[in-house]
Amino acid sequence: MTSASVKHEGSYVVALLEGRGVAREVGMAALDKDTGKVMLVQLADCQTYVKTLHQMHLHSPSLVLVPDTFLSASDNPSGTSWRRPANTSMLVEFVREEFPGVPLEPVGRRYWNDSGGLEFILQLCVEDDERAGTILAVSNKYYALSATCALFKHAESKLNTRFAAGSLRIRYVPVDGTMMIDPDTAKNLELVGNMPHKKSTHSVFGTLNHTYTAMAARLLRANILSPITVQASIDARLDVVEEFIQTEDRYTDVRDALKTFNKMDFDKLIASLAAQEVRIANTAKPASARVLQMLNLRSVVKNLPLLQKALAGSRSQLLQIIHDLISDERLANIEALVNANLNEEGAPAKGGIGAVNARVYAVKAHRNRLLDVARETYKENVGDIFQLNRTLSEEHGLPLALVYQDTGFVFTLKKTDLEGELPKGFINVSVKKGKWVFSSMDLKKMNARMKDALDETLVLSDKIIHDLVAEILVDVGALYKASEAVALVDMLWSFAHSSIMHNYVRPEFTGTLAIKSGRHPVLETIQAAGTLVPNDVYCDDSSSFQIIQGPNMSGKSTYLKQIGLLAVMAMCGCFVPAEYASFRIHDSLLTRLSNDDDMEKSLSTFAGEMASSAMIIGLATPNSLVLIDELGRGTSPTDGVGIAHAIAEELISLKPFVFFATHFKELTLTLSRQPTVVNLHLSVHRSRPSASNFGMTFQYKIVDGAPQDSNHYGLELARLADLPDDVLAEGKRIAETLAALHAKDEADSESNQAAMKRTALLRLRTQLTQAYEHSALPDPELRAYLRRFQEDIAKIFMHAK
Repeated sequence: MTSASVKHEGSYVVALLEGRGVAREVGMAALDKDTGKVMLVQLADCQTYVKTLHQMHLHSPSLVLVPDTFLSASDNPSGTSWRRPANTSMLVEFVREEFPGVPLEPVGRRYWNDSGGLEFILQLCVEDDERAGTILAVSNKYYALSATCALFKHAESKLNTRFAAGSLRIRYVPVDGTMMIDPDTAKNLELVGNMPHKKSTHSVFGTLNHTYTAMAARLLRANILSPITVQASIDARLDVVEEFIQTEDRYTDVRDALKTFNKMDFDKLIASLAAQEVRIANTAKPASARVLQMLNLRSVVKNLPLLQKALAGSRSQLLQIIHDLISDERLANIEALVNANLNEEGAPAKGGIGAVNARVYAVKAHRNRLLDVARETYKENVGDIFQLNRTLSEEHGLPLALVYQDTGFVFTLKKTDLEGELPKGFINVSVKKGKWVFSSMDLKKMNARMKDALDETLVLSDKIIHDLVAEILVDVGALYKASEAVALVDMLWSFAHSSIMHNYVRPEFTGTLAIKSGRHPVLETIQAAGTLVPNDVYCDDSSSFQIIQGPNMSGKSTYLKQIGLLAVMAMCGCFVPAEYASFRIHDSLLTRLSNDDDMEKSLSTFAGEMASSAMIIGLATPNSLVLIDELGRGTSPTDGVGIAHAIAEELISLKPFVFFATHFKELTLTLSRQPTVVNLHLSVHRSRPSASNFGMTFQYKIVDGAPQDSNHYGLELARLADLPDDVLAEGKRIAETLAALHAKDEADSESNQAAMKRTALLRLRTQLTQAYEHSALPDPELRAYLRRFQEDIAKIFMHAK
């Protein structure tokens, strides 16, 4: 075989690990033996593992490694001693079907270790400009790291291969079609959790989560952490949210239909049903659980037509697709099967004898003669217990009541209904919530007989249920699709509900980031109405690097976070808090927002800044959104300015949209000749200083231009130290003189005038392109708009001569 033909054959050894939860989090590590290339992936997949299999096709496997706990006894004909579960993992089954000629090999579960995987990466990853980004991106990806550990342990033990330090190209692969948001960004922006208070709902997830079903809440969380980047899909979601907002009947009908699924988890239910293919010994407890699962399935298929009816006649294409998915005739077949075998009573009670009876009488009569007999015996036993209660109540003249607990019935009696002691013959006496709770020997004997009949009923019901599930699983694909459809419509309804509550508007996607009166989505739910200051944002290719200045507490960090949060919400398909909003589709959201030391990674503030900056530079593209807050504060001022300037220049050359908050006023000068740089600042109101303040009131409002040196916040602060007035006056005079001289030199310099011309031309080109591609103005207004461009450019060139 020639080398040319080998090139297209599978050469990757792929290690796969799946989480135990319902969300199907999959980690993958793939090693190309020929090139020393290692690709790491972690993703949340659907029931058919489409994303995982796609990644495996991109990294064509010659061998697949899985934990030994994923393979059943039938997969181990050699009889070796590794653990053998009763069934094979569904992921393994899909991999076998997709890659029938590729061998699977078990690796001991102890070798799937995330800390060991990180050690291998730190030791083996080549030292290049992407190393820092790779380490940061994968640092908390548990499943990808665990797969990495197993991969290299296998290479050492079975391939007899040890790699030299720093010899492998290890890369973390973000999943296409979604915006990459690294873990630190998600934490600092409080996308799914509040930083100071773990249980607080003050996060984007908490603000938007009004879902009724568990799978919709999971979908919402996944979308916030990884928003979609396909504009057609985003627009389709926005169409749905708009229809819900504008059509009150549709909104209320869908809400009422979703309420019937409140707190249900279709995915978990379907997984539980599928697991019944592995029969457990005929015992009452698992039998009871399976009967309850079938009752929940009955509730699902019974109520799906309500949602189907609520969506009928929708104008948005996505709702039409969802309607078709839940109108699948296979769902009707499942409903018919369930109705043919189960009684039509309402949802089972959550506890007590009502919940037990729901299980006992779940299966219709005459399906199994032995079951009918066992039920009759159970019914008689329960009747005997209630007769005993009546007899003892009359005998002792007490209003005894019966309560069902896990072990059977007990007597209860209000303490106020008893004077003195309980009559003799009662046992196991205790007091709970103002009531006597007790039993008797006769009641215990009757409970035992009832329990035997109950267990027999459940086991016999389970046999019928098992046969029913086998028929239902033929059409399980329809259930999976219905689960995804309900989760999506539930999430989009939640978006509409949030948009109505907080007066959000529909965003547009034009390639320009333009926000009119944008509001921080989490802060506005916390602060009193009307106290949050809205802010404008405008960023396009001619103003892609925006320097934001202002004193501490003026609102720089809030402004940066607001931009990131609104972009995430818009790309999820949600309306946003603003009067108008236009966005670009971003492939990644990269931030440096925290100046805290990282004790877990043993990083100082400065080391943390540099690691984050390396990640941003390694991952940034022209379609990225980058937010940087106070870079270079962890080292000396001189070094800080130099490093901040160097990183800024690199980002300018990469051309993402960058919002760069800084205290270094020098950057407005050193970067001023770059045509895409814009200076902004948070306004501060000057007032007469008093004993309690130094003459500044924060406006929290973004304003064009760099802050004027005449503000001299340091001199205002010095006033509080009771320096003599003549000293303060002289200090102010010198500062203003130096600033004026510097400004005059800058204005007169040829390079500055050339920079003004370049900037003007770049902005003209960008604005003309925007007008050509997106303008909806009538011709007369468009001509007037373009004439203003012409006049502005002429003024700039006249001034620069």
